[in-house]
Amino acid sequence: MLQSLLPRSSTAASRSARALRCLNAQPARRNYALQAADASDPKLSSIDASQLEITKTTTPRDLLPNDQLVFGRTFTDHMLSLEWTASEGWLKPRITPYQNLSLDPATCVFHYAFEAFEGMKAYKDKDGNVRLFRPDMNMARLNRSTARIALPTFDSEAMIDLIKKFVDMERRFIPSQRGYSLYVRPNMIGTQKTLGVGPPGSALFYTIACPVGPYYPTGFKAVSLEATTYAVRAWPGGVGNSKLGANYAPCIVPQMQAATRGFHQNLWLFEEGGEEYVTEVGTMNLFAAIRNKDGQKELLTAPLDGTILAGVTRDSILALARERLVPEGWKITERRYTMKELDEAAQEGRMLEVFGSGTAAVVSPVRKIGWRGKMLDCGLPDNKEAGPIATRMLDWMMAIQYGDEPHPWSVKV
Repeated sequence: MLQSLLPRSSTAASRSARALRCLNAQPARRNYALQAADASDPKLSSIDASQLEITKTTTPRDLLPNDQLVFGRTFTDHMLSLEWTASEGWLKPRITPYQNLSLDPATCVFHYAFEAFEGMKAYKDKDGNVRLFRPDMNMARLNRSTARIALPTFDSEAMIDLIKKFVDMERRFIPSQRGYSLYVRPNMIGTQKTLGVGPPGSALFYTIACPVGPYYPTGFKAVSLEATTYAVRAWPGGVGNSKLGANYAPCIVPQMQAATRGFHQNLWLFEEGGEEYVTEVGTMNLFAAIRNKDGQKELLTAPLDGTILAGVTRDSILALARERLVPEGWKITERRYTMKELDEAAQEGRMLEVFGSGTAAVVSPVRKIGWRGKMLDCGLPDNKEAGPIATRMLDWMMAIQYGDEPHPWSVKV
């Protein structure tokens, strides 16, 4: 069992004791705000990227043929890691050979789910340059997620610099073929050895990566969704807008249940005031393109009201739509909308198309939605797997991601 990534220090007893006294004395909402502010102290969030220590592997892995790549199964040679303690802040960053973590059975991540993560990709352009797509958005979201569960925050620019160095070391794993990329997974866990419930006195940030192929290797394949209210993904005041591991495991059983009824994914609804509001689909944001009752084409998505994740792809699609579809007469809307609205649009022939958005697929077209014992047609002809808006969005996004179109979102490593 390797010891090099075991957190070096958990010397935060006095801080934890003070925090526990606060937990007993203060309302939970105020408590959270106090702890988040403490964890984001500039002295504790600063990172010195110039101190990076690099240890290269002596046993480099063989590259798999592109057609054998399976998402999340094959990893690169190295990993980036940084330890944090409440007394010292962020310690020296390290790039080491990919290896196991060594953690005590009482480590708080195992008991209270102190864990937040991100998903991002690195691409290789036609000239062989490696590019990241909007890493600032991912790091900003990770900081929001970690602050929400009392894990430490960090200097985003310094962390992006370290991730660039890590990705550059692993560039041989990034296939040059269009549609392929390197999936990069930054992760932070609480590492304090304790069964007490309180803000962790130590944490570990680490980043691993795996080469991946296109989500649809043979082209788009439209999916069917089951509108779900018997299980709820998120709720007002909860953590649905944070990218936490604890948000994902509870969604697996409903997805399995939907699969037994012939659906690919859940469409998560939230019931309020007698209405069923559309939130997310599976692990993606959702867009609906309709012709509204005024006859105008409208691209709809749920607002960032705390119940959905602020997707980087979602934000990118909205920005591109406002720049490129509005001049064509489209209306781009972030608002709460209901299944009843979608049902009416489908019945009245106003439904144009529906698609999910996320890092893995970029866009995922939807053919049908099962709701209240009936199937809503999402506007795709039987001989098509994607509508024109989803297709254009994928083309626009990939042109930027692979550097074909110069754009500030595409960041050279």
